[in-house]
Amino acid sequence: MRKKILIVDDEPNIVMSLEYAFKKKDFEVFIARDGTEALEIAEKETPDLILLDIMMPEMDGYETLKRVRGNKKLQHTKVVFLSAKSKEKDIEKGLKMGADSYMTKPFSIKKIISDIEGLIDKKIKRN
Repeated sequence: MRKKILIVDDEPNIVMSLEYAFKKKDFEVFIARDGTEALEIAEKETPDLILLDIMMPEMDGYETLKRVRGNKKLQHTKVVFLSAKSKEKDIEKGLKMGADSYMTKPFSIKKIISDIEGLIDKKIKRN
């Protein structure tokens, strides 16, 4: 079964490069430009992992994470923050709120893919 990832970011260049890289690794990729759209797609598609930006219009990543964690259907979905907010306190806040991992921009696509594959594989073994 193909792994599903939802990429949530309002920067088209980031979305395009990540989408391309994950499709090459045979992921089923879904895209959302903000938290509201992300929640609609997540509810419908139940992705294995949500790659989530923090600073977005409408609903930010923190609020999106809170709602994902509060949704029974999505409780096993992994959430990884991918943000330009790279201060220690930002990272701590993201992890305290329930993110499974926190990656900072700029990023290495290779590293993101290997980290995410590792997280999803752990999730699959647990289910």
